[in-house]
Amino acid sequence: MKIASVIVDIPTQALDTPYSYAVSDEMLVGDGGLPAEVGCAVLVSLGGRKAVGYIVSLDEVEASPDEGTDLWGTPRSAADLKQVEAVLTKSSFDEEGAACALWLADRYAAPLSECVRLFTPPRAVPRIVRGRDGRYRVEEPAIGAVDDRWVVRGEAFDSFEPRKNAAKQKAVLAAVAAGDVRVSELAAEYGNVASTLKALESKDVVRIEHRRRLRGMDGCAPACRTAPPPLTFDQLAAVNAIEAARAAGEGRVVLVDGVTGSGKTEVYLQAIERTLAEGRRAIVLVPEISLTPQTVARFRGRFGDAVAVMHSRMSDGERYDQWDYIKSGAAQVVVGARSALFTPAVNVGLVVIDEEHEGSYKQDSSPRYHAREVAEWMMARGGGALVLGSATPSIESLYQANKNPLWAQVGLLQRANGRPMPAIEVVNMAAEFASGSRAMFSGRLTRALGEELSLGRKAVLLLNQRGFAKFLLCRDCGFVPECPHCSTSLTYHEQGSKLVCHHCGYSEAAPPVCPECGSPYLKKFGAGTQRVELELRSLLDSLPGVGPQVPIIRMDADTTQAKGAHQALLEEFAAADAAVLLGTQMIAKGLDFDDVTLVGVINADTQLHLPDYRAGERTFQLIEQVAGRAGRAELDGRVMVQTYEADDVAIRAAATYNRGMFLRAELPKRKLLGYPPYVRMANVLIWGADEHEVATEAELIHGQLAEIVRNEVGERWSVLPAVPCVLGKLRNTYRYHIVVKAPLEDDLSAPLVRLFRTRHPNPKVSAAVDIDPMDLL
Repeated sequence: MKIASVIVDIPTQALDTPYSYAVSDEMLVGDGGLPAEVGCAVLVSLGGRKAVGYIVSLDEVEASPDEGTDLWGTPRSAADLKQVEAVLTKSSFDEEGAACALWLADRYAAPLSECVRLFTPPRAVPRIVRGRDGRYRVEEPAIGAVDDRWVVRGEAFDSFEPRKNAAKQKAVLAAVAAGDVRVSELAAEYGNVASTLKALESKDVVRIEHRRRLRGMDGCAPACRTAPPPLTFDQLAAVNAIEAARAAGEGRVVLVDGVTGSGKTEVYLQAIERTLAEGRRAIVLVPEISLTPQTVARFRGRFGDAVAVMHSRMSDGERYDQWDYIKSGAAQVVVGARSALFTPAVNVGLVVIDEEHEGSYKQDSSPRYHAREVAEWMMARGGGALVLGSATPSIESLYQANKNPLWAQVGLLQRANGRPMPAIEVVNMAAEFASGSRAMFSGRLTRALGEELSLGRKAVLLLNQRGFAKFLLCRDCGFVPECPHCSTSLTYHEQGSKLVCHHCGYSEAAPPVCPECGSPYLKKFGAGTQRVELELRSLLDSLPGVGPQVPIIRMDADTTQAKGAHQALLEEFAAADAAVLLGTQMIAKGLDFDDVTLVGVINADTQLHLPDYRAGERTFQLIEQVAGRAGRAELDGRVMVQTYEADDVAIRAAATYNRGMFLRAELPKRKLLGYPPYVRMANVLIWGADEHEVATEAELIHGQLAEIVRNEVGERWSVLPAVPCVLGKLRNTYRYHIVVKAPLEDDLSAPLVRLFRTRHPNPKVSAAVDIDPMDLL
């Protein structure tokens, strides 16, 4: 008998440690079922109810109950312990995954169950449900492996002669003679073949085999391996720096600071190749919006079928199959979004995070982890190395590379093909407006579009939508339609003439007149991609040498909803002679087309007006990133940036590729106001349906937190007052927050964890902690 430490799958801070259960010898060997192992889901009793839990350690029973506890707090005696009642699944993770779950819970002040669930297969875990009779039962997961039935030759296949009138048998045998075939394919072609196959199988003419099918892989041609190209001097230096970091075996970090088109991906590929040659595996993280077929093809082209891919646009079944493929050991390289870190890849020697500055690496729901921090912890534990790549590294990463001895920074200062970076021209839209122009496209951008498209080249136009939404305003009384569930204006959609809330999904028809005063003068403010597309179409049709034959491919949240739409749109853009790709932030990175010679940023400054201390940094990064889409091959590129804030330092610095100018202006402000990278922050979020209850609870938490900080760390920390969030109402809930700031060297999480695991929660109000938030909105 052993003692199991079990994390019970009930998401509450009150269950702050694993619970101990006895495991019988029969259950350990799987007598009559699955064996009990670390990572298994099990059925246990807790407080008089049944619950699903996950085993995170198995310990030997000591002779004496007075021997103390282990690392997890598990007693070493089985006396008086409840027993694990059943093993529900195979193991999903190992001891390292269990240790990571515990670290995540402490680091990010999150419930243990939510952290351990990160390591389980997608939508494939059992749960406890309450039936109509009031009893609880285990509900099996809806997602699992799919086995296809295949028809293959039997021992008597070659000698068998069907009867002359056995047409269906002849058809089946002819199909099998050409190669193994699925039963479903035979049924689709010839109708019900069950009796035919049964008769042939009884004579050993054919055999029916069950084979695992990987969903989403049907029709995928085997990857054609490509040979690595020779490295430039800078690329070789970067690969050597990564090799040195891996050889150190202590979780070193290499920041690959390379301009767009400098060949960072090739550096990753060759570093991965060397990692695999040593018998270790690699994980590559890319932002969700950059997980294009182009990106995946680069890795599959080098490593073939040893590559597994995980991202949210896959179905649950496809993600489960890829997860299982990784667990089988067949996948040596995992490419995916941030959650790919928690797949069951063992012996990982290298983690690569591309476009490391992207905010999507921060989880926006509990546990609110940052992939960069988790990967750094994993590589320190596993003796590997972490590679961060970006043309515009985050300020935090630049700071670490300058201060932390375990970090190194290598630069790729030139494009791999030797071509220059495209010239960036800032177009002052305020001056255009003053001169009498009211057009969405400046004269210079219009002329540039005409010149490039008439030569059969391509253009990319970015609409920077992050910031102010498109809304209606009554010019007579000032009324703006707002969402009844969120404290935000409704966004106007040209298609369907409707108003939509992009936070909760509420929609209504756009009114013909003002609902408040009846005025017909409703003005549309802001420009969505639909409206821009209409105006752009009208503009292109009027340009000499362009006209209606030049397609506009719009890529935004609406046009990429359908599965495969993202890939189809990019293929349409690639196939056209001259074309315009119009889109939101998703087109700013990860696209590599040789014939794109013009990039236009229609509204560069919208996010500068957000109440966010990162607004300038994000604007600088966005302009440099999208500029990199132009002139990537033999043709020269140019970039037009339209802005009403032409004198803003973020825009001026980006237009001259002058990071130093931006940092010299930005860093003193961050230091003076107490923002990262000079401090660590936590954002305590409080929300609920009753505004008074939320405000009262926020004040209570503020008082408790301020007292803990005052007693434990004194005046070195600051706990700001509880105030409404910028978006004070969202989906019918009112939102407050409390910001905590601490010195870099302090453990910011510990006091918050202690408070949230001991406080008595208010059933009407929810509260959560965001450690190291990406914004305070």
